[in-house]
Amino acid sequence: MVTLLQEIPRQRDTQRVVLHNISWQTYQAMLSDMGDHRAARLAYDRGVLEITMPSDLHEFIKHLLERIIVALTEELNLKVRGVGSVTLDREDLEKGVEPDSGFYIQNASQIRGRTLNLTNNPPPDLVVEVDITSPSTRRLKIYQSLQVPEVWRCTARTLEIKRLEHGKYVDCEFSVAFPMVSRNDLLRFLEAGKDTDDDNTVIRSLRSWIREQPPQLID
Repeated sequence: MVTLLQEIPRQRDTQRVVLHNISWQTYQAMLSDMGDHRAARLAYDRGVLEITMPSDLHEFIKHLLERIIVALTEELNLKVRGVGSVTLDREDLEKGVEPDSGFYIQNASQIRGRTLNLTNNPPPDLVVEVDITSPSTRRLKIYQSLQVPEVWRCTARTLEIKRLEHGKYVDCEFSVAFPMVSRNDLLRFLEAGKDTDDDNTVIRSLRSWIREQPPQLID
């Protein structure tokens, strides 16, 4: 089994705190007080609040995955609206979460302006979760409730593509947003990031690979 980026030293492990009996109002107040410019990510599920501080390795992988997604949309001539770690919440469900990164691709044309409200807007088409030292079970359940169609979950050992089917996530070999891209393809380019000090080298390799694919796989 592949171990992603195992040779990069972990200078700081991801830290996670879980608080119970937190009201929706307190959760919203914490979001407001903490502001947008922070490293911590919050997830809320009917009274349970999870606060995560990502590690250095977490950020390396997240950034490379973001660049891979953007490059794919450019090479495949797809629209994209990146929303980063924007708060995705629904008061009626008492659930909220801040992904490592979120993207509108199939529904990019529906997202206008600079605000996002899941009451009126669909959820992101693709969400990235990087889980190096601890599982994201709670967060996946929230994405499931919010009906996020696809999640890429990267662990220390592998990358999983999870697709929402009949209200539950199932593991898939190929992406929904990019049907010609497999889990093994993504793993290969993530592994390449371990062996270079330049993300641009990885992205150039990705672009060359896409351009070499038969047209029927890209259309």
